[in-house]
Amino acid sequence: MPSERDEICFSSARDLARRLRDRDLSAREVVQAHLDQIERTNPHVNAIVTLTAERAMDEARAADERLASGADTGPLHGLPVAHKDTHATAGIRTTSGSPIFADHVPDADELVVERMRAAGVITLGKTNVPEFAAGSHTFNPVFGLTRNPYDLARSAGGSSGGAAAALACGMHPLADGSDMGGSLRNPASFCNVVGFRPSPGRVPSWPVPAGWSTMGVQGPMARSVADAALLLSVLAGPDPRSPIALETPGTAFDVPLERDMSGMRLAWSPDLGGAVPVDPAVTAVLEPAVKAFAGLGCAVEEACPDLTGADEVFRTLRAWHWDIALGPLLDERRTDFKASLARNVEEGRALTAADLGRAEVLHTALFHRVRAFFERYDALLLPVSQVPPFDADLEYPDEVAGQTMPDYLEWMRSCFLVSATGSPALSVPAGFTSGGLPVGLQIVGPHHADLAVLRIGHAFEQATGHARRRPPLA
Repeated sequence: MPSERDEICFSSARDLARRLRDRDLSAREVVQAHLDQIERTNPHVNAIVTLTAERAMDEARAADERLASGADTGPLHGLPVAHKDTHATAGIRTTSGSPIFADHVPDADELVVERMRAAGVITLGKTNVPEFAAGSHTFNPVFGLTRNPYDLARSAGGSSGGAAAALACGMHPLADGSDMGGSLRNPASFCNVVGFRPSPGRVPSWPVPAGWSTMGVQGPMARSVADAALLLSVLAGPDPRSPIALETPGTAFDVPLERDMSGMRLAWSPDLGGAVPVDPAVTAVLEPAVKAFAGLGCAVEEACPDLTGADEVFRTLRAWHWDIALGPLLDERRTDFKASLARNVEEGRALTAADLGRAEVLHTALFHRVRAFFERYDALLLPVSQVPPFDADLEYPDEVAGQTMPDYLEWMRSCFLVSATGSPALSVPAGFTSGGLPVGLQIVGPHHADLAVLRIGHAFEQATGHARRRPPLA
């Protein structure tokens, strides 16, 4: 029989929120159960790196008193969350995984944290990240390595690796993350949870140094698509501090996700037309998983958009971002930067006006080719990650399907090529390798079709049930 702690910690966020509203559970009970789960499982995976247990219990008591008083409460009232350690949290250490900020305590919450707390979340602490969230393997010199809950010798992915591992272990029901080249999707795939990269502007970001940029986004993680949509309903919506914020209110995503899938046209691309090497162990899981859509009444055929130029677009705009964000800091504290990140900043500094202009022209052409592709298909299905969770002692996989990976980005092409399109993209659990390692399916939709992507993912999740398999240590 599951314990009361298990029942609470592996309930859906929606069920927990309802039980809190109905006063079937108190916020103190919910927070204490999650703190107990953190104490039991976190030493094995190192997912939560700054814990604010006393503050969380104080907030839980206040939440119970507020509910008892009859005051209005938000949709996430009483739910405990640990925030990504790159997201500024007022009064709580925020290190970005860098020794430069090892003792940094912000004065204010950034926008995504501000919205979650306004919706009633209780802050448990911070989740681990790679240094400055660069790369898709979560390790840094401040807190060390985050391990995969399904195999402690493997990577949890990144950069939202701590968030994904904590979700898988039942340490919290929801998590905020960010994604430039796969940082929501890769760790979700590696840890058998859900990660959603929304359309740029769907979740406004503030403060950021380049407010018009569309390559990096923030978004939700959860153990189900419905819970990810619930968190998106809080994170999304316009804000005057973001120049690219979309006007659709967040409440548009707090709706039933069920839909009739009959007649939907889905494209399946196991390797993006040969552009992406994929480990056969991944393909072996996804090939049969995709057949679930035929059972739902969908027409599935192998096809992929023309992604010519997407690699150059992503690499150019990413390097430019790192120079803007970290260039001055690199000059002051070069010895405190990992070598691969310093190289990225230097690559940004080497860009010319012609390089940036070419990237923008290629970016526009890419958008229109992808737009035309989605006139024929409702969604694109492809691998999230090109490999299963890899050896945690590696910085990155140096080979995929017999092809050498020249740098720590190359093994993430299945995600970062999609980032360049600006399309919304979901990672949903799709099964396990013969060795018991999770594999995620990536579902990509047309421009701004975030809700449609979530509905497709929900249908697949309900038909397959892979998300229900918990890691052994949980």
